[in-house]
Amino acid sequence: MLSTTAGKPARLTDTQQISRQTGRWISRKIWLPKLFYDVLPYFYLGAGFLAFLSTLYISDWFWILPHYLLFSAACIHLGVVVFRRRRRAASNDA
Repeated sequence: MLSTTAGKPARLTDTQQISRQTGRWISRKIWLPKLFYDVLPYFYLGAGFLAFLSTLYISDWFWILPHYLLFSAACIHLGVVVFRRRRRAASNDA
């Protein structure tokens, strides 16, 4: 009695095929101009600091204040991460 465990390949359902195609689209690499990549960390840092400084001009505790603080923290964090990764990649190339 000889048999294999491979068997026939399973057929994907329609939902699985759609999610597989969506995954390919999301993970696709995007090529942008070099200037955009050079300015990106500074844009994030600038947007984060401007959002943080704009919280100083909110006179009352509105619902928007926590959102501004969260946005500013996320932008500053993202800007620092992108800047450090670009510096690390540049130092590895040199």
